[in-house]
Amino acid sequence: MNLSGLRAEFPALDHLAYLNAGTDGPLPAVAVGAATQELERELAQGRAGAHFARRAELASELRSAYARVLSCQAADVALTTCTTEGIAQTIVGLALGSGDEILTSDEEHPGLLGALAAARELNGVQVRKVPLSAIAHELGPRTRLIACSHVGWMSGGVAPQELADVDVPVLLDGAQGAGAIAVDVHALGCEAYAAAGQKWLCGPDGTGMLYVSPHLREELGVPRRGYPNLLDPDAGLHARLHEDARRFDSPALSAEALACALASVNMLESLVSFPSDDPPAERARLADGGIIVRNIPGRPWLRASVGAWNDDDDLNRLLGMLSP
Repeated sequence: MNLSGLRAEFPALDHLAYLNAGTDGPLPAVAVGAATQELERELAQGRAGAHFARRAELASELRSAYARVLSCQAADVALTTCTTEGIAQTIVGLALGSGDEILTSDEEHPGLLGALAAARELNGVQVRKVPLSAIAHELGPRTRLIACSHVGWMSGGVAPQELADVDVPVLLDGAQGAGAIAVDVHALGCEAYAAAGQKWLCGPDGTGMLYVSPHLREELGVPRRGYPNLLDPDAGLHARLHEDARRFDSPALSAEALACALASVNMLESLVSFPSDDPPAERARLADGGIIVRNIPGRPWLRASVGAWNDDDDLNRLLGMLSP
C-alpha cells in the first residue's frame, strides 16, 4: 500500500495533521467497520454459545498478530487492556517484598511508575531510579528486576542493548515501541514486554499485549484468575491455569474490541519532542489549527508522534504553526 492509499484509510487525516499516535493512534475506517460488524452480529444473533466461540476465534487471531509485532510465538503473548495492566501483572506476579529492589530509569511514564509505587507502598519493595542510558550497569546486590521503557515516552531514547546481558529479569514498557519501531523480544533479551494496541497500532482503547518468556512464565504467580485464564474452568476450585501466556489474559475483552484491534494491526513510526514556553497552551493553539500533538506533563516539551500515515504536508503545517 502506498502513502496516499494508507492515508485514505484514516478519515481523520482529511482535516487533521495527526501527530499523536504516542497517545492514541488514529482509527482506520476498516477497524471501525470490523467492530460495527461484530456489534451488528450481536444485535441480530444475541450473545450465546456461538458468540463466545467467535470471541475466542478473534482472540486467537489477534494474539497471533501481536506475536508478529513482537517477533515471538503466539503462545508467549497474553491479551491485555493496556500496557499498564501487563506491567502491573508482571510486577505483582513476582511477589517481591522487603529487601528486594526494582531498578528503573528517571524518565518513566506514570503507567510504569504507578505499578512501582504500589510495589513499594504495599510490599516494601525498594525502587531506585538511574539514567536510562546507564541502567544496565547499575545493578545492586538486591536488584531483582529491571523495569524501564523500551522507547522513552518523552525523549524517544531507546533502552540500551546491554540489558540483554544482565543477570536479572528485564520488564520493558513497550508502549512507544510496538508498532513504532521493529521489536524482537528475543534480541532485546527481555523476560517481559508490555505494549499497547491503541497507540502506534491504531487499535481501540482497551487493548494491549504482554509477552512473557517461558522461563518467567513458570515463576510468575497469577493472582487474578477467571474463565479465560483457566484450562478447565468447570473444575471449580481445582481448575488449572493455561500452560501458555493465556493464563495472563485480561478476563473480558469484547468481540468488537478484538475485531477492531485485529483489523488495525493487519493494515499496518517515531517520537519527536521539542521545547515550548507554555506546552498546554501551545497544544490547544495547535489543535485549533487542526494539528494534534501532546504536551509532556512536568516538562517544557511538546511531542509530535510521526507515523507512516503522515506526509510532508502534515509536518509543514506543524512547522508553519510553530514559526514565530
